[in-house]
Amino acid sequence: MSDIHPTSHSTPRIAIIGGGFSGLAAAHHLAELAQKTGRPVELHLFDTTHRLGGLVQTEQLGPYTIERGADSFITNKPGAINLCRRLGLESELVPTDPTYRGSHILSHGRPVPTPAGFNLLVPGNLWAVLSTPLLSAAGKLRCLEEWFIPPRTSHGDESLASFTRRRLGPEVLDHIVQPLVGGIYTSDPEHLSLAATLPRFLDMEHRYGGLLKSVWKTRRTRDNADREAAGARYGLFVSLKGGISQFVQTLANRVQTTAQVHLGRRVHALHKPDPAASTVELILEDEKQTFDHVILAQSAYTMADLTRRWSSELATRLDEIPYASSSIVVSGHNLSDIRNPLDSFGLVIPYVERRKILAVSYLSRKFPMRAPDGKVILRTFIGGAMQPELFNLSDDDIRKTVRDELRDLLGVAGTPDFEVLTRYPRAMPQYHVGHLDRVREIRKIAEGLGSISLAGNAFDGVGIPDTIQSGEGAAERAFADVFRPGRAPCVAV
Repeated sequence: MSDIHPTSHSTPRIAIIGGGFSGLAAAHHLAELAQKTGRPVELHLFDTTHRLGGLVQTEQLGPYTIERGADSFITNKPGAINLCRRLGLESELVPTDPTYRGSHILSHGRPVPTPAGFNLLVPGNLWAVLSTPLLSAAGKLRCLEEWFIPPRTSHGDESLASFTRRRLGPEVLDHIVQPLVGGIYTSDPEHLSLAATLPRFLDMEHRYGGLLKSVWKTRRTRDNADREAAGARYGLFVSLKGGISQFVQTLANRVQTTAQVHLGRRVHALHKPDPAASTVELILEDEKQTFDHVILAQSAYTMADLTRRWSSELATRLDEIPYASSSIVVSGHNLSDIRNPLDSFGLVIPYVERRKILAVSYLSRKFPMRAPDGKVILRTFIGGAMQPELFNLSDDDIRKTVRDELRDLLGVAGTPDFEVLTRYPRAMPQYHVGHLDRVREIRKIAEGLGSISLAGNAFDGVGIPDTIQSGEGAAERAFADVFRPGRAPCVAV
């Protein structure tokens, strides 16, 4: 017996496949558009799991509040912060604790502070660069030579590694940039597209002639916090009092009042029996359902599987977006059991150090209310594009690897209060060189098919604000499509 009940044959029907942030944002925004314009739509959201929220999962373990997925989001991208305001969550937002803002980078087996003012690729504080033990004298001199290097004249895509090596030298790449950016994208910088991930640094080169020249010419407009930022711009990140799940659950609750939500329902394929028709069939386990428009809000390879029968060309291009797998071990400890003072938000590990973890985030240093007094939460990352073999270790071996690495690098002793392992197979899309062209071609093909929109972190950004904006953009395209002049809504079957 179907649980999908059409409300009216005169009401356009839109399906959203995927119940993570992008799918929920799409469903929520469609309801907003319907209310704003007075044009009702019939919404159905499908997810194969039995919970909404995708990879986001805040969990209470006794007195600890842990995050299995994302622990915060940035506010200088409008998608997430604007949605929080519309959901009435603005008073629930909490900033990172300024006490420990900053990061450390492993160097010769010991944590070293990230140079003040070093904003991912930009050495904003020259004295900090000159005094850091992360670079040799030759590496520091090569970094300063960036001032005299002319901008690249060609306009083709370039990898992060190529750009950094060309402008700042190989030491800055290997010992600073790779671990900082790798902690965000779990990617190999030799393949990572700079235009698709960090385009502002390309803009600095083209607009000002270089990174150091950009720092000099914009010094009057940069605030003190930006000049002293070490690594990511931590002052721009926020969470919620109840963790990131408070955000996604509030959004899910709102969606469930305006859409029919079908959990544990797998869509096997999309089909368009009549190429001239404007409707699409969803093929489920036990039935077919017809919709005026479908929003796919999943991984690119899942979208490829769903659309292969409809358009092999679209499926082929979606399959070209590679993914990396990683695991996170979240653990709770007595501060007295840790030799390192943990006087930052975390430690990132350069690949050249040949360790078996990517990074360690000190969650309760970012947000103190997550752990009791005298306790600390560590989130240790393992695997990624540069160490894929470590993801394939057994659960016991991953836990042992993390314990060994934490002992060696941070002096973590004793028995943790808890130790939670979460695996994320093929969860992080890799924005390889040529990604922007690939995405443009995917969207061109999808637009030509009609009645379909794509959303998610495979296209325009991997953070929570990016996925929300992607979902809302797909909602606007779907809404415009179903109400375009001359189009009649489908008849549900």
